[in-house]
Amino acid sequence: MKRDQNLQEIEQQPRWDVIIIGGGATGLGTAVEAASRGYKTLLLEQHDFAKGTSGRSTKLVHGGVRYLRQGDVKLVREALRERGLMHQNAPHLVKNCSFVLPAYSWWEGPFYGLGLKIYDAMAGDLGLGSSTLLSVEETLKHIPTLETDGLDGGIKYHDAQFNDARMAITLLHTLGDEGGTALNYMKVTDLLKSENYITGVMARDQITDQKYTIKAKAVINATGIFTDQIRQMDDPSTPPVMQPSRGVHIVLDQSFQPGNSGILVPRTDDGRVIFAIPWKNRVLVGTTDIPIDQPTLEPRPTDEEIDYLLEYASKYLIGNPTRADVRSAFAGIRPLVATNPEGDTADISRDHTLIQDPSNLITITGGKWTTYRLMGEDAVDMAADAVNLDKRKSVTDELKLHGWTSDGSSNEPYAEYGTDAPILQEIENEVGDEPFHPELPILPAQVVYAVRHEMAFTLEDVLARRTRCLLLDANATLNIAKPVAQLMATELGENREWLDGQMDAFNKLAEGYLI
Repeated sequence: MKRDQNLQEIEQQPRWDVIIIGGGATGLGTAVEAASRGYKTLLLEQHDFAKGTSGRSTKLVHGGVRYLRQGDVKLVREALRERGLMHQNAPHLVKNCSFVLPAYSWWEGPFYGLGLKIYDAMAGDLGLGSSTLLSVEETLKHIPTLETDGLDGGIKYHDAQFNDARMAITLLHTLGDEGGTALNYMKVTDLLKSENYITGVMARDQITDQKYTIKAKAVINATGIFTDQIRQMDDPSTPPVMQPSRGVHIVLDQSFQPGNSGILVPRTDDGRVIFAIPWKNRVLVGTTDIPIDQPTLEPRPTDEEIDYLLEYASKYLIGNPTRADVRSAFAGIRPLVATNPEGDTADISRDHTLIQDPSNLITITGGKWTTYRLMGEDAVDMAADAVNLDKRKSVTDELKLHGWTSDGSSNEPYAEYGTDAPILQEIENEVGDEPFHPELPILPAQVVYAVRHEMAFTLEDVLARRTRCLLLDANATLNIAKPVAQLMATELGENREWLDGQMDAFNKLAEGYLI
């Protein structure tokens, strides 16, 4: 996708069928849903795609083992089906991953083993593999650095793993493939109305400061943690529905957990679930669940949350990681829908919520990455009914996402780009294949590709989301920021002032990821 062309689309299109506000998992999924049905679709994102919650997840596509324990059978069944569809429709991004639940009491094996057999059965034909009981020796083959004191065995089961921000960009490409249009750095500043019904939006380009009046038959609010702000833009008296919570992850060196299996800690002292997952030659440990009052685009981990995760990592891993071992720490905010203001956010259902306001503003919120497609389907169904769009059946359960390939391994080191890998290989002939850093997965062709084809405009766009360098190792990323910025400046035709501004902004941002 190219932003200049999409701006021309806004100026030339007199009226859209559907405008989606929000460029995270929910907004992009909803936009793909609408465009694939043949509706003229526009998506507007105030910052960058997956800047918020959708780029800061635990990188799991899962049914939710703990939701089954909570008795939320409907959510688990839906999520397991959607997990299977994601695996089928984006195999270049969504990978089967085995997890081990270590047992330190004699009863944990049969107790959790039974629950995971139910989990397997609920997945049906879309299952990724059967759960099995493991002996102590088998458990340690999967997790050789697991704490052995009191270990009684384990249970292996299967879920899926993915790169969340790259999945968002894949949905962006898919939206373009289906005839839809999207713009990042386009902030919705007001809602247009006629006779109390919404007829479009006012938006401001954050790059050029130009203002746009954009008309549409339906407007869908898919802004996640900023749901209440858009609804109150429609009606200032609307009571808030969000009860956001912060989740923090830390990233450790792969030596703390070598191998391909993740660890599930099924219940912490405060009732949470903790994962330690191999991801891009690192170990990702998370997460926390802390209620917050106000959402922000750049939440920061607290010392208490980092120490909490290190405590549990030390309980289960013999390496006993400390703060000095943390390569990066990042936080995301969950868009939870309020059920009990006095309750624990960890107990709030991760099911999604649909709201149709009297103005016909449609809001889709809550949910999680795994169910993004179903959320989009439900939102477009409601919007079509609300404004009498032609009834068209959903096709996204069988829609192969952009870059689909059954054999991504042949595209290394550009496997996550799927069938776009040859484009990066051609760019490589222009800019070379010398890595920016031996411990970071970023090559010059990825930077150029991000600018040319993925609407990357800032150093942060490239280093935090188009590649995941900032999340993998904040200090190493600071060391390569300048050469990456210089390559971007050349590609964008920017001057030294732009370069200096990008460096200053990124240095300040990266400080929040360092311990």
